[in-house]
Amino acid sequence: MALIEFVIKHFRRGTRRDLLPKRVHAALDERERANEIMARLIQLTIVLMFSLIYAISPKTSPDEAFSPVPYVLGAYLVVSIIGLFWSIRQKLPHWSVYGSILFDFGLLYSLMISFHLQYMQPASFILKAPTLLYVFIFIAIRALRFESRFVIASGLVAALGWAAMIFYVIRIDPGDNMLTHSYVEYLTSNSILIGAEIDKILSIMLVTAVLTLVVNASNNLLVSAVTEQVAARDLSRFFDTSIASGIRESADQLEAGKGENREAAILFVDIRGFSRMAADMEASDVMLTLSRYQSRIVPIVQNCGGVIDKFMGDGIMATFSVDGDRAAGSVLAIEAAERILLDVEKWQEEEPALRDIREAGIGIGVASGPVAFGAVGQENRLEITVIGSAVNYSAKLEKHNKVLGSRLIVAANTYREAMDKNYRSNFAAEYKTAIVEGVAEPQEIVVLAPPVKVEVQAPVDLVPVPGARPV
Repeated sequence: MALIEFVIKHFRRGTRRDLLPKRVHAALDERERANEIMARLIQLTIVLMFSLIYAISPKTSPDEAFSPVPYVLGAYLVVSIIGLFWSIRQKLPHWSVYGSILFDFGLLYSLMISFHLQYMQPASFILKAPTLLYVFIFIAIRALRFESRFVIASGLVAALGWAAMIFYVIRIDPGDNMLTHSYVEYLTSNSILIGAEIDKILSIMLVTAVLTLVVNASNNLLVSAVTEQVAARDLSRFFDTSIASGIRESADQLEAGKGENREAAILFVDIRGFSRMAADMEASDVMLTLSRYQSRIVPIVQNCGGVIDKFMGDGIMATFSVDGDRAAGSVLAIEAAERILLDVEKWQEEEPALRDIREAGIGIGVASGPVAFGAVGQENRLEITVIGSAVNYSAKLEKHNKVLGSRLIVAANTYREAMDKNYRSNFAAEYKTAIVEGVAEPQEIVVLAPPVKVEVQAPVDLVPVPGARPV
């Protein structure tokens, strides 16, 4: 009983395709279309192979005898080419696939009959032709569509076609077919053995049954795989690209409570007074403003080698890490912060929806240090994040911009690390000792300010930084 349940579980029909979401259905259709093109290419290869074999094989029939084989091969070649181009241009309707099955086997059996006519052999000559093996190839081709109905249709047409061939041989020339019950005589003469021909039909049906089971199971796996692939692609939009890739390629399952220590620089960006601004805006305008704001900030961060950790309303947190080299991460974070401020100067002309934000200004804080990277939350709701003193300190520095009326504050040790890496910019740097809210001791910080006149004619060169590794 357990064995039967196991078999039923793995071979039963999966989710009905008409119940799948449209985006999953579209992905499956695209996969099936590619498989149909592959099937057409195989068919074209077969007819070309038939033609080559016929062209190089010796001709034993008289020169004046009618030769139907070239005409059959020519018709098959034309139909195969038409089917290939049709499948490339659009997804084939189901009726055309069934029509193709009928046409394939019709031409194949016609080809076998044409050999008998061209070479002027007894009709039983048809049943001994090795061309029968292509019947199994044609059935297998239909398995590429991952739909068992096409395999079943191919098997039925093949079996009925072969039965018709047997009937043709018996009826067309009863004097020559010489029915026999001897297997040896069957193999060494033009006689035919009905049992052997029935065995061929049974073989066709058995192969069809096995392929049907395989296709049914494969179809279930395909639907599950495509569904999960589409879901993973949709869910990856909620993660930074590098993090999503890391999750997909990781050999270990993502679990809460697991993490690793890394050295990184943290950047916080926030809009000044956005909560008050949003209170007087329509919800759709709020979301549009945030979308445009993030579309300006995120590419800069990513092209500087940073990873977006999270969006917190109008706040953006990003991490920068380069193979454990904290100083290199500090360089990238400061470079990203400066590029953001330079980009803000363009919003007046390029982003009408962000003009108010440009006037209100943004605040940026940058700090570096050891952080813990990993997943937090419960098993059914996880979040990838970084935790550590550098994270908290960079957020506090961002808020301290309100106190100083500045736009970019960097922890002094982070700035020195970047300078030791020969990072240079035309931003003015002012060292200060400040009481930062939430920090007990006075802190040494660096306030960075863009040049008095910002050249905005040339776009900021957003070139990905080589060697950057996401946190």
